Amino acid sequence: MASIKDVAKLAGVGVGTVSRVINNNQSVSEATREKVKWAIEQLDYVPNEVARNFKKQSSQLVGMMIPTIAHPYFSKLVFYVESELYKHGYKLLICNSETEKEKELQYIEMLKMNQVAGIIVISYHDFYNKIKIDFPVITIDRYISSEIPHVTADNYMGGTLATEALIKGGCKKLGYLGGGSLIQTSVTKRKEAFIDIAKKHNIPYVTMEEIVPLHQEYKLARKFLDHYPEVDGVFTSTDMFAAALIKELILRGRRVPEDVQVIGFDGIQDNDLFHPYLSTIEQPVEQIAQTSVQLLLESIMHKNVPKENILNVRYRKGETSLF
Repeated sequence: MASIKDVAKLAGVGVGTVSRVINNNQSVSEATREKVKWAIEQLDYVPNEVARNFKKQSSQLVGMMIPTIAHPYFSKLVFYVESELYKHGYKLLICNSETEKEKELQYIEMLKMNQVAGIIVISYHDFYNKIKIDFPVITIDRYISSEIPHVTADNYMGGTLATEALIKGGCKKLGYLGGGSLIQTSVTKRKEAFIDIAKKHNIPYVTMEEIVPLHQEYKLARKFLDHYPEVDGVFTSTDMFAAALIKELILRGRRVPEDVQVIGFDGIQDNDLFHPYLSTIEQPVEQIAQTSVQLLLESIMHKNVPKENILNVRYRKGETSLF
């Protein structure tokens, strides 16, 4: 792989001149600039972005920390964030934390060393007060403090729409199934809305919420049905929980939606060729990504940005509910 010294030698200039051309310094003459560009093309030289960041004391790199890239919702979110950043000349570093607190702290330190311009974070741990962060931070689905902007879907409205749909579909005993968290996140509002609407309509309800490792929703779904076999309408905190629950219901000979109606949350099932097509609350994933990037870029430019950014959701009826 060619180095900056190789480029300088081929172009017949000094290393400093090559660096100035790469950084678009206007002090270099047009003739010299063309020689350097020619040498870069001939050698297929790729500048070391991190090294350039250290020298310039600035960065076109943005970090994004997510629980897992393997989850359809997070992977879709990363896709839109990267696409939006690229439009503005920024590149994305993805940190796959696997919800491990120590791993998150290590990633934050790594991002600091790489002098990123800012970070977008989805975290279920209280990392912010554990480490000094001196660059802009935007959180998704998590309120950290009154100083940190956060972006979230309207989780309470989503829980309201889902619960009302189950009641309108004729459900007589409702259930809520979801993953727990060590800290308060916006996701908890889904459960709050479920309880409020069930109480408002005097409908009996049960809830089960436990912290489970990623991709192990099925175990909790089985436990839920073991404890509450009589429920006929279930709102789950994610589409993955809904899919796990439906699988277990079918294995037990229960029909969906005739015997039990199920509504998820996220809207990750894009293709209606898959069966059953899930009834769910759709999050505006692309809008969440675009809003997060916009807020981060404005924060990088030291602009004041709104701290609370709540985006609308919608109920999408599929084949797993009657209303």
